[in-house]
Amino acid sequence: MSAPIALPDHAATEALGRRIAAMLRAGDVVALSGGLGAGKTTLARAILAALGHAGEVPSPTFTIIETYDTLEPPVVHADFYRLERPEDAAELGLDDYRDGAALIAEWPEMAGGFAHDPACLAVRLEIVGEGQRIAIAEPGAHWQTRWP
Repeated sequence: MSAPIALPDHAATEALGRRIAAMLRAGDVVALSGGLGAGKTTLARAILAALGHAGEVPSPTFTIIETYDTLEPPVVHADFYRLERPEDAAELGLDDYRDGAALIAEWPEMAGGFAHDPACLAVRLEIVGEGQRIAIAEPGAHWQTRWP
C-alpha cells in the first residue's frame, strides 16, 4: 500500500489522473472505490483526458459501460453501482469489452472486486474534510515496478 495522496483540489485530482494514465497498459484495471461524491468519476475523467480524450465523459452509472476505443491503450470505463450481484458483470460481457483494453472500474466491489487481479491498481478515494480528499493506492503485482 502506498502513502495517502492528498487531493485538495481538482488540479491535484487531474495530476493523479495523469500519473495513472502515463503508466496504464492494456489489460490493466484501475479499480476506483469510495463513497458517493468521493471523486471516482472525476478521477476517471482525468485519466481519460490525460490519455487524449477531448470529448465529454458521461458517467456510466446508467449505461454501466462506456468504451474509448481510439485511446492508447483503449479504455473501458464501467460503473458497477447498479449491479445487483457480481455475476451481472459477466453477463454484460465485461471480459469481451476488456479484451485488449484497460478497465477503469467504479464501484468494483459490486462486480466482485478486482483485488485478486495482478494487473489491478486499486484506488480508494476518501473525503477527509470540507472539500478535502485523499487517494490510497494499492498496486497489484503488475503495477509494483510502475507505481512508486
